[in-house]
Amino acid sequence: MAPRTRYARNGDVHIAYQVIGDGPFDLLWIPQSFSQVEHLWESPAVARFFERLASFSRLIVFDRRESGMSDRTGRVPTLEEQMDDVIAVLDAVGAERVGVFSMLEGGPMAMVFAASHPERVQSLALYATFARTTAAEGYEFAPPAEERRIRLDLLNRFWGDGAMLNTFGPSAAGDRSLREWIGKLQRLSMGPTAATQLSGMNERTDVRPILGSIRVPTLVLHRTDDQAIDFRHSRYLAEHIPEARLVELPGRDNFIFLGDTESIVGEIEEFFTGHRQTVEPDRVLATVLFTDIVASTERAASLGDARWREVLADLDSASRRAVSSHQGRHIKTTGDGVLATFNGPARAIRGAQAMVEDARELGLELRAGLHTGEVEVIGNDVGGLAVHIGARVMDAAGPGEVLVSSTVRDLVVGSGLSFDDRGARELRGIPGEWRLWAVA
Repeated sequence: MAPRTRYARNGDVHIAYQVIGDGPFDLLWIPQSFSQVEHLWESPAVARFFERLASFSRLIVFDRRESGMSDRTGRVPTLEEQMDDVIAVLDAVGAERVGVFSMLEGGPMAMVFAASHPERVQSLALYATFARTTAAEGYEFAPPAEERRIRLDLLNRFWGDGAMLNTFGPSAAGDRSLREWIGKLQRLSMGPTAATQLSGMNERTDVRPILGSIRVPTLVLHRTDDQAIDFRHSRYLAEHIPEARLVELPGRDNFIFLGDTESIVGEIEEFFTGHRQTVEPDRVLATVLFTDIVASTERAASLGDARWREVLADLDSASRRAVSSHQGRHIKTTGDGVLATFNGPARAIRGAQAMVEDARELGLELRAGLHTGEVEVIGNDVGGLAVHIGARVMDAAGPGEVLVSSTVRDLVVGSGLSFDDRGARELRGIPGEWRLWAVA
C-alpha cells in the first residue's frame, strides 16, 4: 500500500513527500526531474524497490518542484532553490543527517547538496548519473550538444507514450503494461513544454568543479552495458570525487527496478549500514499460464501495422481482464502472448479458456499452456523450472487449444473439467517425457 503523501513548505512552494519504513537511519531518495510519488507505487517492481530500501532505513521520497504533486511556479528552478526544498523536506520529517541516494539527473543536485551541506549528509550513493550531459574537453564520452538536442527533441515529441522504455529498459521493451505505466508517469509529472525546459537546464548544468569538494563517503554504481547512460560517466565521477568507490554491475537496463535489482540494493545497504541482508527468493506454488497468437506474422501482414496495433491492444486489455477476473496475476507480455500465474489450477484453466474465446472474437487464434509447480518470485517476474515447463507445454499446443501437464489435470479432479489425452511428449530442454492433456 502506498504511504500517505504530505507537504513540506519552502516559502510559498509546497513539496510533496512520503516516508516509508522506520529503520535505524534516514535515507533520502532524490529523484530524476519527472516523478509523481503516488503513481510510482502503481508499478509492483518500483513498490518492491522502495520497500526493500525501507527494510533497512526510514526512506524519504519526494517530487521536485515543477514535477508531480509538488507546486509549479511556471519557471525552471535553480539548483539552490531545489536544495532549499530538500532541507524543507528534511526539516518536516525531523531528519537531521541522512544518507542520500540519487540517480540520473537527480545526481548533480545530490552532489551539490552533499558538497554544500555536509552537516546534513552522512554519505552519498549515486546510480547511473553524470557530471554533465554533453561533451566537453576531458569529457568527450558524453554526446555532442547537437546529438543530445536531437535525442531530447525525439523524447519530448513523444512525451507521454513511454517510448523511452526502448532505451532505458531494453530487456522489457515488449512489456506493454510497463510502457503504459511509464507514459502515464510522464504525463502526470509534467507536460512536454516543462519537460523541454527542464531538459535545457540539465544540458547547461556542469558539476565538475565541485566534485573535489564532496567530503562525505561516496558510492558510485552503474551497469556496464547501460544503453541510456554511458558507464564512463560514473567512472569519471569515481575518479574525481575524493575516495569514492565505483561498483560495476552487469546489465543493459538503466531503470534500476529492472533486472538484478537486489545486487544494487545490496550494495547500497552495505554501504550505508555496514552489512547486507541475505534475501531469500520467494518461492510459491502457482499455476503458470503462457499464451501465444498463432500465425501472428501472417495476421499482422494482412491487417497492416496500424490495425494490428489496435488488435493487440484490444487483446491485451481482454487478457488482463480474464486474468484478473480469475484471480490471477499478469506477469508480463511475451512477444505476442502473456505470462500469468494463478493460485489455483482450475481458475487458471478457465482464465485461459476465456482468453482463447476473447481472441477468437478479435479474429485471432490463441494457444495456451499450463503447468503447476513451485515458482521463484523475482521482483515483478517469476522464474524456475515450472515456468520453463509451462512455456514448453504451450509450444506443444495447437490453434485454439488449452494444453496442460498431468500435474494440472490431477489437481483439478472434481472440478467438472474434462480432458483429451494428447500422449507423452518430450519438451525441449526439460528432462524426461511429459504426458499432456487438452482441455475438452
